[in-house]
Amino acid sequence: MPTLARAVFAQDRVHPAAAEKVGGYQTEIVARVRSLVEQQDVVVVGMTMNPFPGRARKLLDEQGVKYEYLGIGSYLSQWRVRLALKMWTGWPTFPMIFVKGTFVGGFSELQRLVESGELQRLLS
Repeated sequence: MPTLARAVFAQDRVHPAAAEKVGGYQTEIVARVRSLVEQQDVVVVGMTMNPFPGRARKLLDEQGVKYEYLGIGSYLSQWRVRLALKMWTGWPTFPMIFVKGTFVGGFSELQRLVESGELQRLLS
């Protein structure tokens, strides 16, 4: 498995004056998504007005894969809530798709998993 190349600022280098804000930013949504990911085999987190969450859901429907969908706002609302998920996963766009507790990426990555047969292997 490749090593994550994304740089993350070291927690031991965060001053206590900033630590509470860093650690407490939108914790409710992260906890909600974590809970869904633990309980469901497939979770899609998306937003309205963005076509790619809908494409991901349609692809999963076509494959007969059950999933839990969580929509969070639109381009015009709840961007701060979605920002927390971007910070948590390191993924810059929506949808965010999780399979069996593993973050797999967005629509394009899901499409590749389906085409290669890997999605079915992950679910079996």
